[in-house]
Amino acid sequence: MSSDPPGFELPLRLFLAFRVLIDELHSELARQGHPDVRPMHGYVFQAIGPNGTTAADLGRRLGVSKQAAGKTIDTLERLGYVERGADPNDARRKLVRLTARGADCLTRSAQIFDHLRANWARTLGEDRLRALESDLRRMTPAEAFLLDAPGWFGNS
Repeated sequence: MSSDPPGFELPLRLFLAFRVLIDELHSELARQGHPDVRPMHGYVFQAIGPNGTTAADLGRRLGVSKQAAGKTIDTLERLGYVERGADPNDARRKLVRLTARGADCLTRSAQIFDHLRANWARTLGEDRLRALESDLRRMTPAEAFLLDAPGWFGNS
């Protein structure tokens, strides 16, 4: 009988580690003035990008319908994280852009993730954490930031 854990434990542990980091991120974001941001919003902010995007393009990037993307934009606009405006290159299109509040949330998120990583390094040791990160890079696609996770999970 093998002493190896069952194969299904690996994805569950990876997901649990992801969940722990994301929950810690959002707890700290709430303390720093962003209590309404949800995990899916981070994907949305990344998909909007620095130049903005349309609701249709946002939906495609996230793997959700244009209508689902529109509802998320409505929510984020109401919370002050995004704004809609005319596309300077095409008056028929509306662009969604991050507001200063949205950009602040992204900046704080990056700083918090750095802090969380430092905590993991203190607990596991820097060498072991670097080895784990290297191994994960080796086992996953190079395009590490697939933004369609909300659609993949079925949260459209």
